[in-house]
Amino acid sequence: MLYYLFDYIEKNLDFPGAGLFQYISFRAGAAAFLSLLITIIFGEKLINYLRKKQVGEVVRDLGLEGQLQKKGTPTMGGLIIIAAILIPTLLMARLDNIYVILLITTTIWLGLIGFLDDYIKVFKKNKEGLAGKFKIVGQVSIGLIVGLTLYFNDDVVVREVKPATLASIQTIQPEAGVKLEYRDVKSTKTTVPFVKNNEFDYSALTPWLDKNYTWITFTLIVILIITAVSNGANITDGIDGLAAGTSAIIGLTLAIFAYLSGRVDFSSYLNIMYIPNLSELVIFCTAFVGACLGFLWYNSYPAQVFMGDTGSLSLGGIIAVLALAVRKELLIPILCGIFLVENLSVIIQVSYFKYTKKKYGEGRRIFLMSPLHHHYQKKNIHESKIVTRFWIVGILLAILSLAMLKLR
Repeated sequence: MLYYLFDYIEKNLDFPGAGLFQYISFRAGAAAFLSLLITIIFGEKLINYLRKKQVGEVVRDLGLEGQLQKKGTPTMGGLIIIAAILIPTLLMARLDNIYVILLITTTIWLGLIGFLDDYIKVFKKNKEGLAGKFKIVGQVSIGLIVGLTLYFNDDVVVREVKPATLASIQTIQPEAGVKLEYRDVKSTKTTVPFVKNNEFDYSALTPWLDKNYTWITFTLIVILIITAVSNGANITDGIDGLAAGTSAIIGLTLAIFAYLSGRVDFSSYLNIMYIPNLSELVIFCTAFVGACLGFLWYNSYPAQVFMGDTGSLSLGGIIAVLALAVRKELLIPILCGIFLVENLSVIIQVSYFKYTKKKYGEGRRIFLMSPLHHHYQKKNIHESKIVTRFWIVGILLAILSLAMLKLR
């Protein structure tokens, strides 16, 4: 909104300083600052309101140290995260950008699903919350919207260098004396990490299908990614500060990818895919990171508020859509390695328990408890130390993900 206002002021009133809003870097910094401000200032008001309404966490006794002390801690704090993402984005970003529209839709959609889950747990006193099938329907629905939009929308393109003989080709000059000829095309290509010719087209997965039906394969992959990452973030949100801190690290990394891929000069220098209109996503990313860091002000040990499914489902879904938009979704197993390991620990534990129960008549466990962070709690490691170590691993994975820009 402010972008359009200051654009009008600059063009019509020649007001000094109005041109700052033309710069992605300025608007991204302002979005991060505003996001932090919203979470820190209004976070305490929300916590007090939730306490007043007795919106407290329902805690099951799992035999973990300090767990029962968390009973009654306000939950549904994800509302402040969502507000701190959306308000700066609406103020600072261009709202006609398809990527921004998709991320706003994803945030609200998954936020509503998480809110329903938390509402049923807290107010209906149902520990199970929203039935799993309804969560999946919600995740699949947003996956369908995102997949079809990324495939069919005319503004979602990549820039390809083509021979000069082709029609409808424009000429740019990214470096003095060097002319490149290009055109913007629809494509289902993505980036394959650590491979020399590191681009892969999803149409290659179904060579027997007519190319007109590639959208089916692509959309199914998008649905799978969004469902997996949002559930991974949800499972990771088990101890104070873990999900918010990990998400901030991932969000910052994706902001760097969006900035580099959205600029023709940097993408040309790094020899990575140039995606027109993508730079605007940096503003959403910095608002996302600011919201996560601001939430840590109250969510770090000992937590004064929990984000609940309202926050965790949204965070995971946002990360998935960001990765898809910058065409780095195949990096998710590395970049979101914490989410992946947490997810796998639950799958392995449950599968092995069922297998041993069927074979030996008694269920056995690989981990002391799953998800993985509870395993370390059972080893009597303090949760603040577990969170800090997980953050360190997350930073290492982020550096490794960034290194793929040149390691091929």
